[in-house]
Order: sequence, then C-alpha cells, then structure tokens
Amino acid sequence: MKLRCAGCAGCCVDWRPIAPDASETRGSNVGGRRPDDRRPPLDDVANLAPLTRDEVVRYLDRGVADALIPRLFEPAERDEVVTIDGVALAAVDGRPVFMIGLYKPPKPVAPVGTETVRWLDTCVFLDPTTLQCRIHGDEDLYPRTCATYPAHNLALDAETECERVEAAGGGERLLDPNVPDDIPPPAFGPHALGATIFAYPDPDDLAGVVDRLRRGESTFDDRARFIGAAVGSRPGSLSVDRDRMGAAHERVRGADSWAGRAIRSWTERAGKRGEPAAVADTERDALVGELEDEAGAPGTPGWQ
Repeated sequence: MKLRCAGCAGCCVDWRPIAPDASETRGSNVGGRRPDDRRPPLDDVANLAPLTRDEVVRYLDRGVADALIPRLFEPAERDEVVTIDGVALAAVDGRPVFMIGLYKPPKPVAPVGTETVRWLDTCVFLDPTTLQCRIHGDEDLYPRTCATYPAHNLALDAETECERVEAAGGGERLLDPNVPDDIPPPAFGPHALGATIFAYPDPDDLAGVVDRLRRGESTFDDRARFIGAAVGSRPGSLSVDRDRMGAAHERVRGADSWAGRAIRSWTERAGKRGEPAAVADTERDALVGELEDEAGAPGTPGWQ
C-alpha cells in the first residue's frame, strides 16, 4: 500500500462543502466501515477516527483528553433502543453505545488539491498550513486507525477517501492498493465491545447531554462523561469500573492542553462552514502560530 498524502488531508478534513457529491455523506468513520451502515451516527462529523480504550487512556495520561469527542448512534430496525432527550439511541442492556474519536473544529484550510482557503471542520491535530498531522509518528497519540488507513477499506473492497479525492480531481492519491499482510483487526466487530465500542452505564445522567451532542453544541463536561466511561470500560464486556470511570472523568475535566484551547479559539473565530476564510496567507500563518504552535503544539514532520 502506497499513498501520496502531500496537499490532500482528505481523511482529516470534512471537505463535503467543496464537493458534496464526491466526499463521504453523513457522519462516517475512518477505518474500514461504519459499525453498521444501518446505524447512522447522531452527529454529522465526517471521517471520525475511532480510538481504542488503550488509546483514550494514553490521551488522558498525556493531558490531551480535551481533544476527544464521543459519538452515539441511531438504532437499526431490530436494535435495542434507549430514548434520551426524545432521541432514540442504539443501546445494549439499556445502555447507549458510543465510540470516542478526535475532535474536528473548523479551521482555515485548502485540502484535496484546492487553492481557496475555507472554513472546514478539520482534525484538531492537523496543521492548517502544511496539511500535516502534528502527532504523526507519536507512539502514544497517533491512532492505530490513522496509521493503517486505508488498509481496512481496501481489504473490505470499500471505497477509500483517497479514491474520492481522485474522483473529485484532487490528483493521484492511492498509488499502490495492495493490502499489507500485518494489518490489525478492524475497529468494529465482535471484538470491539469495551475496546472501541462502549456502553454508557448511567443513561439517566445524560438528560440534556444527548440533545447538545445532536446539535453539535456539547460542553466539555458532556464529552468528559463519555471519555471517563470509556476509560472505565473492560475490553470484551459491558462492565464499567465506576471508580476508574469517576477518576478519569475528573482528570479529563482538569485537562487544559494546547489542543483543547485551539478547539475553543478556532470555533470562536470561524466563519460559516465551507465559506472562504477572509485572511491572507501571512495572516493565516500568524494565526496558526498563535493558536497552535506558540500554544505548545508539536511541529510537523515534513513530507518524505
């Protein structure tokens, strides 16, 4: 498998406003396939990269858990359902199921071979100027899903974001489609419960939270609840260690990383989704420097 990623970031940016017919439709996951195409996510975030429980723990330990966001799902026809805030959610044993991914605040970017800088929802760790990942190569933080993309898509004969970019005129991206022999299991499947897919143990505590998540207006504490539950989960089961969950919740609430601050700052400055960013290149560079680099963001590795 060989990719040409320079100048693309198609899997890191929600580029639907640029080419709605070519890019992925409603909220999707990076990493092979959705948990089930019949279970649309509650949110509208494109290409959300699912994290494993161990990865969530590492984010917590590194003090950047404020860069994470939960995703809940609408139920399929025969799913168990729990209703919160008037919203029907896919559930197991009365507990809404969810996953944890990387937050995508709006940033001024020009992805997939385009030239116009626009406000597009972008992975918190993507440098808007170089279109490079700031945590690429970080053994603790770089998600396995991102490191192996799009191997699972290719193995499942599912369309890749690389191919969507190519179809939209973004240049050749998927140079070698041969699947590596050593790819790990996909993020979703029978093994995923408690490892990538979690179940929130106290649905009554989510009154108001679900509605805010649905509207894309979740608070930091809303997100911290789910991150805590993921950390407290046990792989292969529905059980949640309440003490570990509570301790993790409090630790997340205390997080104040450059990434969390950048999420708030970019969101406050952003224009409407998809509209051109009215900033010159030098102004954008200065803004990225202020909100990310000078705030403590790691540098980018450069293209090899």
